[in-house]
Amino acid sequence: MAGKVRVTLAQAIVRYLDAQRVSRDGQVQRFFHGVFGIFGHGNLTGLGQALEEHEGALPFLQPKNEQGMVHAAIAFAKARRRLGTFACTSSVGPGATNMVTGAATATINRLPVLLLPGDIFANRAPQPVLQQLESPHSMDMSVNDCFRPVSRYWDRIQRPEQSLYALPEAMRVLADPAETGAVTLCLPQDVQAEAFDFPAHFFEERIHVIERRPCARERLEEAAAILRRAKRPLCIAGGGVHYAEAEEALRRFADATGIPVAVTQAGMGALPDAHRACLGAVGVTGTSAANRIAREADVILVVGTRLSDFTTASKTQFQAEGVRFIALNVNAFDAAKHGAVPLVGDARLGLDELTRALEGYRVPPTYEAEIAASREEWARTRDELTRSPDGRLTQAEVIRVINDEAGPGATIVHAAGGIPGDIHKLWRAKEPDDYHSEYGYSCMGYEIAGALGVKLARPEREVYALVGDGSYLMLSQELLTSVQEGAKLTVVLLDNHGYQCIHNLQRGSGGRSFGNEFRARRGGRLEGEVLAVDYVKNAESLGARTFTATTAGELSRALREARAVPSSCLIYVPLESSAGLPSTSWWDVPISEVSTVPSVREKRAAYEAARKKQRFHY
Repeated sequence: MAGKVRVTLAQAIVRYLDAQRVSRDGQVQRFFHGVFGIFGHGNLTGLGQALEEHEGALPFLQPKNEQGMVHAAIAFAKARRRLGTFACTSSVGPGATNMVTGAATATINRLPVLLLPGDIFANRAPQPVLQQLESPHSMDMSVNDCFRPVSRYWDRIQRPEQSLYALPEAMRVLADPAETGAVTLCLPQDVQAEAFDFPAHFFEERIHVIERRPCARERLEEAAAILRRAKRPLCIAGGGVHYAEAEEALRRFADATGIPVAVTQAGMGALPDAHRACLGAVGVTGTSAANRIAREADVILVVGTRLSDFTTASKTQFQAEGVRFIALNVNAFDAAKHGAVPLVGDARLGLDELTRALEGYRVPPTYEAEIAASREEWARTRDELTRSPDGRLTQAEVIRVINDEAGPGATIVHAAGGIPGDIHKLWRAKEPDDYHSEYGYSCMGYEIAGALGVKLARPEREVYALVGDGSYLMLSQELLTSVQEGAKLTVVLLDNHGYQCIHNLQRGSGGRSFGNEFRARRGGRLEGEVLAVDYVKNAESLGARTFTATTAGELSRALREARAVPSSCLIYVPLESSAGLPSTSWWDVPISEVSTVPSVREKRAAYEAARKKQRFHY
C-alpha cells in the first residue's frame, strides 16, 4: 500500500523513537540515545524482538535492575541539560513496579524519561496472566496504574493505531522544559505484537524545537523596580540555570549588579565558587555565609528552583520583615510560590533582560563588603571542618580530598544520606558540570546508576560516585553494567556501618539509638556486633579494580591511581565517625508530642520554639 508501512506496535515505537530530534539555539541533536531494558514475558517477543530486528541507530543496553536503569536514564538527561534521554522497557509485574521509584525521581526533578512497561493482555483471553494484579472492580486495571501519579503523561495503548496519537503527545511532554518528567506508555503484551499499516511519514525524522520563552515585559519591569529598591538582595540559583545553559548570563548579572548568589543542590556550579559574588550552598545544608545573608535579605530573586524545604529551611530561612520574592522559572507553578512576582520564561533570556533593566544599579558598598567578609569567614571555617586534627578520616575530609584531586573535566555524583548535607556545604565548584546531585527525591541507590548515566552522556569526563554503605547495599548492580559497557566509573564507598544520617537525626531529635546501624540481633534488639561486609570483594566480583584508603594521603594516592585505570574502580573508605557537619539552619522534623523519654520531651520544647520562626510568604 502506497505511503504505508506494515509493522507491529513494538516495531513502530522503536522506529519512531529513533527518528526523534530536538533543537535549541539552532543545534539539532538526537533525543533518544538508546533503550535500557530487562526482558520478561511481557516485553520479550514485542519490544525485545523489535529492538533486535531494528537496523537504525538505537542501541540496547542491559541493566541489572529496573530502578537502576531509570536512574541512569535521568542522570543522562540531567547531564545533557534535558536535551536527550533513554527509553526504559520492562516486563509486566515486578519489572514494571521496580521502575515506579525511578519515575518519581524523574518527575520530581523535572527530568525526561520514557517508560515502556509491559502490560496485561488487551484481549483478556488468558486472564489472569502471570504476574497480573486482579481487581474485582475493573478488568482494565493493572500494576501499571501505579505510574499515574508519578508520571507527567500516562497512557495505555490498547490498539496499535493509538500510538499515532500517544507517541507525539509523549514527545510533546518530554521535550517541553515546563512540562517534562516521566512519561509512561503501558504496552499490553498482545498489542505489542499486533501489526498495523502505519503512515510512512510517521517514521520520518522529526525535530522538536525547544523555544527560549521570554518573560512578560510588565513582569520584568515590576521585578526590576523591586530590585532597584532593594538594599540587601540575594539571588538563589537552582538547576534551571544549568538546564537553560544560563551560567554565563548569571555571571554577567552578578558582575553588573553585585547581587550575591547562593545555590541549591541542583544549582551547584551555576556560579563558580571562586566568584566574589558566590556564597555557596543555602538552606539546611547551606554555608554560614549564604545563610547569614539569606536571613536578612530584603529581596530574594529565585532562578530555576522550586524552593524545597531544604532551601527555605522549612520556611524559616528568610526572616527580614516584608521580604519579597521574584521567581524566574520556565514553569508557572514554580514561579508563583511564596507569593513571588512570577517571571515565567527561560532563565538565560530572563537574566539577560534583568541585567539590562537594572543598568546603573549596584548593591551598596557596605553590602558588598559584608559579602566579602562572609566569604572569607566561611573559607576559614571550611578549612577547619575538612582537616582532621587526629589523622582519622572524616566524611568532610574525604570530600575535600576528592574536590582537590578531581580537576577540570570530572563530575562527582551523589544522592541520599549524610553525604549531600556535607558536600553541599563543602564542595568548591570549579565548573558547571563538576557536581551532580539527586536531592529532589533524595533517592538511596541513585549514586552508581546515576554515575553510569553521566558517563554515558559525557564519556570524556572522569565520573565519581560518592556513596555510603547503606545506598551501596540497596543498589550497586549497575557497577557491573559500567564494566559491560566500558563506561568507567570510580566509586568512593564510605563505610560507617549503617544508615548513619538518619541515626544522627534520631539521636539529635532526642531518641535513643534504634534500628539504624548494621548490627546483629542480641536479645530482642539489633544491638550486637557490627556486621562484617567485604565491600572490596563484592566490587571485585562485579569486575571493578579496588583500592582501600584509611588516611587522607592514602585517599589521594588511590584517586590518582584509579584515574590511570581504564575500567571501573572502587575505593573503600572505612569511617569511624558517623557525625555530620552542624547545620546553621533548621529543618522541620516533628518531635513526638508525648513521650516517656526525657530527651524527647526536651527536644519537643525546642521544636515548638523553632516553629515560631516559620514564615508564610505571600
